[in-house]
Amino acid sequence: MAVRHFLTLQDLTPAELTQLIQRAIELKRMTKAGEIYEPLKNKVLAMIFEKSSTRTRVSFETAMTQFGGHALFLSSDNTQLGRGEPVEDSARVISSMVDMVMIRTFEQEKLETFAEYSSVPVINALTDMYHPCQLLADMQTYVEKRGDIRGKTVAWIGDGNNMCHSYMLASRQFGFKLAIATPKGYEPNNALLVNTQEHVTHTYDPAEAIAGADLVCTDVWASMGQESEAQARLQVFEPYQINTLLMSLADPDALFMHCLPAHRGEEVTAEVIDSADSVVWDQAENRLHAQKALIEFLSIGAVN
Repeated sequence: MAVRHFLTLQDLTPAELTQLIQRAIELKRMTKAGEIYEPLKNKVLAMIFEKSSTRTRVSFETAMTQFGGHALFLSSDNTQLGRGEPVEDSARVISSMVDMVMIRTFEQEKLETFAEYSSVPVINALTDMYHPCQLLADMQTYVEKRGDIRGKTVAWIGDGNNMCHSYMLASRQFGFKLAIATPKGYEPNNALLVNTQEHVTHTYDPAEAIAGADLVCTDVWASMGQESEAQARLQVFEPYQINTLLMSLADPDALFMHCLPAHRGEEVTAEVIDSADSVVWDQAENRLHAQKALIEFLSIGAVN
């Protein structure tokens, strides 16, 4: 059987993604009930980090521990990956010793090359282009709070970044409408806009995008690697702040999501992120449960 990877949301079918979300909810229930479930006893997940992380490392490492396996932390500072070894060679060597590989890096192309030469499943834990694991947690959270997201409207307000791109793919895979509002010069990938135009619209007006939305999402205005642009972006993005006034234009039952970490007072006000409609803490926790479902699926195909 061919090795399955999870590099973007398109690597699973809509039916598989729906099953995965339901499985994540079940695994969460089992964890909360104190049930011991260790399907990956003596299995090893290699975690390659070229970008720093809190939620990603904690969630994947905890997932493997709860599954009875082990997570091995690798960074470019303490491996040959940071000393010029070709990605192809690293992929061949690392995948010959472990059961699965998780990579958090910059270039999507590097991830794809690693997967091409890997003999075990590879998971995208974030690149500059996509962040699919976060979308699994987001979709799980919406289902838990509001039910099926199919046919709903999601507003993305802010930068056309990797999270925005992942929401664009999610709109097609999960069947919702996505309204994106970005400043000029910060639009999402144009080819992706064309490929998802059946589900996605783009505007420069945040009020237009958020009108009637069932879910409102944003992210920091300067992502990792863009720190030098942070001050300039503050002025450009100021009209795109998610505040109480802007949220009032969404559906009265709308939820607010942010993948965290958040810069309160910049992309979102404290009032919004701490409001009853904010589910950012559920989102963060669900990284653990959604990724457990993903790891299980890729390793043993046990999505029930």
